[in-house]
Amino acid sequence: TVVCGAPPAMGGGCLIIFTLLRVLLLAATLNAARIPVPPACGKPQQLNRVVGGQDSDDSEWPWVVSIQKNGTHHCAGSLLTSRWVITAAHCFKDNLNKPSLFSVLLGAWQLGNPGSRSQKVGVAWVQPHPVYSWKEGARADIALVRLEHSIQFSERVLPICLPDASIHLPPNTHCWISGWGSIQDGVPLPHPQTLQKLKVPIIDSEVCSRLYWRGAGQGAITEDMLCAGYLEGERDACLGDSGGPLMCQVDGAWLLAGIISWGEGCAERNRPGVYISLLAYRSWVERIVQGVQLRGRAQGSGALRALSPDSGSAARS
Repeated sequence: TVVCGAPPAMGGGCLIIFTLLRVLLLAATLNAARIPVPPACGKPQQLNRVVGGQDSDDSEWPWVVSIQKNGTHHCAGSLLTSRWVITAAHCFKDNLNKPSLFSVLLGAWQLGNPGSRSQKVGVAWVQPHPVYSWKEGARADIALVRLEHSIQFSERVLPICLPDASIHLPPNTHCWISGWGSIQDGVPLPHPQTLQKLKVPIIDSEVCSRLYWRGAGQGAITEDMLCAGYLEGERDACLGDSGGPLMCQVDGAWLLAGIISWGEGCAERNRPGVYISLLAYRSWVERIVQGVQLRGRAQGSGALRALSPDSGSAARS
C-alpha cells in the first residue's frame, strides 16, 4: 500500500511488484498442472527362488511384481508403466473374464513380509495376445494386465524398458531371471519368500530346437521363443515363476528380453527354460501401452553387453 500510494516519481515500483506477483502466480499454476514425468526405465534406485538361485537384494528388481490369485502368489510379471504390467497369458487360463480374482503386488521384496511401502492394486482387465491358443507351450504366451488405478513410483516400484530394434541376443549373452517360484519341483520358496535371482546364458535357437524336437516335423520352439539356462540342469525357473522377466542389461539400463513361459520339469538336464521374446512382440505392446519406454544400444557400442549384479533366479507357473 505504501509503495502504490507513493509519489508519481515512484509509481513504477507498484507496477513492477504486481508484474512480479503475476509471473510468480502463473509459474505456480503451471507447475501444479504439469504432468509428472515417469522415472527412467530399467534403472534400479537401490536403498543404501528360482532353482539354484540366490536371494536378490531389496529393490534390486523394482519392476518385478507378484500377480496374485485369491490373495496367493500365482505368477510374476513386470511393470511397464504406472497402469500396465506384462506377463504370460497362460497365467489367466480359464479366468480371463474374472479379473476380480486377481491383484498385483508391487514393491514387495519378500512376499511373506511385503512391508508398508509395497502397493497392492486390483486388475481392471487382461489383454492376451490375439493368436495365443491357451495350449501348454503355445506361441504368443504373452498378456498385458491393466491395473485398476495408477501406482506410485518409488525406489521399490519402477518400470523396466522394452528392447528397441537395435537389440539382438546372440548365444551366451548373460541375462537374469527373477521370481518367487518353487526352488525345486514340488518345493515352494520358504518363508519369508525372498525374491530369487539367477544369471542365465542365452542358448542358441537351433540347439534348443533340437533339444525340444517332437519329431514328425513338429518343433516345439517357435520363432517367437528363445531359450536360456544351463544344459546340465540344476539351475532354472520353476513353478510360480511364469510371467516373470528375462532381463538383460545394455548400456546401463535393464531391458525385458523375454517372459518366462514354459519348460519340461524344473532344472532338468537338456531341458532349459523357454521364454517368449519381446523382440517379437514389441510393436504389439507399443500399440496398446501408452508411455512404454524403449532402450537399445548406444551407437558404436558393439554387441549387447550384459553387465550384471552378482547372480540370480526366476520361475514358471
